[in-house]
Amino acid sequence: MDVVSTALAGARVGEAGARWFGGSGQWGARFESFEGIGFHVVMAGSAWLIDPDSGSRPLVEGDVVLVPSGAEHAVSLSRRPLREVPLLPMGPQAPPAGDFDVEFLCGAYRLGHGEVHHFLRDLPPVIVASSRQAPELAALTQVLLGDVSGDQAGTSITRTALIDLIIVHTLRAWRSRSADPAPLEVGDALVSAALRAIHAQPQAPWSVQQLSDQAGLSRTAFSRRFAAETGRSPMAYLIAQRLTRAAQLLCNTPAPLAFVARQVGYSSEFAFANAFRREFGVSPGRYRQEHQRVLGLESVRLP
Repeated sequence: MDVVSTALAGARVGEAGARWFGGSGQWGARFESFEGIGFHVVMAGSAWLIDPDSGSRPLVEGDVVLVPSGAEHAVSLSRRPLREVPLLPMGPQAPPAGDFDVEFLCGAYRLGHGEVHHFLRDLPPVIVASSRQAPELAALTQVLLGDVSGDQAGTSITRTALIDLIIVHTLRAWRSRSADPAPLEVGDALVSAALRAIHAQPQAPWSVQQLSDQAGLSRTAFSRRFAAETGRSPMAYLIAQRLTRAAQLLCNTPAPLAFVARQVGYSSEFAFANAFRREFGVSPGRYRQEHQRVLGLESVRLP
């Protein structure tokens, strides 16, 4: 079972953004913690990465800084305490003309509601990989740089695809050189069988017994092994998967709420709305409206 794909599917319901930034002299940029996943790629020059856990470490051209669960960090042309680095204003910015001591390209998914997948939270707060030994990663960052350099047709599609690919290839590059690599797939084959069943049919009326039958285990053994692999009980994981699928439908389709509810296994819109609010802290209708507002589609009539 591919946990990277599952984790990114959950992150993808957030706001996708990418931008260029750079500076010279005493420049530095601090990033507050956020719920989501993001990265910075050093496109030119060198700088220091500063984070609360590891202190400071040098970055050079081609390095990729991945922040799997939105931890606070900074990049700076000089070594200094994190709190002395000024916050970088958020918002899009295309590469301007001119020379800078350091240039970065960054991308992120920012979740307005909910939280990132447990797999991302269990990774180190800040990961550094290099595109110099990963030709695919180097090529992808150049394509994303071109994408943020101008307002072009299809940007919402290309931006999401490129952010996905850069995150995946960064994880692969980091894992290939890590002394203690995190697994990118669920290692328990029996638990994987149940996970595949959930992901294939999240709307099915699964019970713990039915899922343990899929795994070929007793209920007790299955529940214990499932929680060890996923960090959640089988039913909690099933609910989270259903509601993540619902969030995707709300963001990407104009389907009525009653239809979305049925698609993810809820017999009534009321029960679905209550479950969604518990998971995301906001009603399904409000969630959809906020997503449309982020995309600049406030005037679109929603069902």
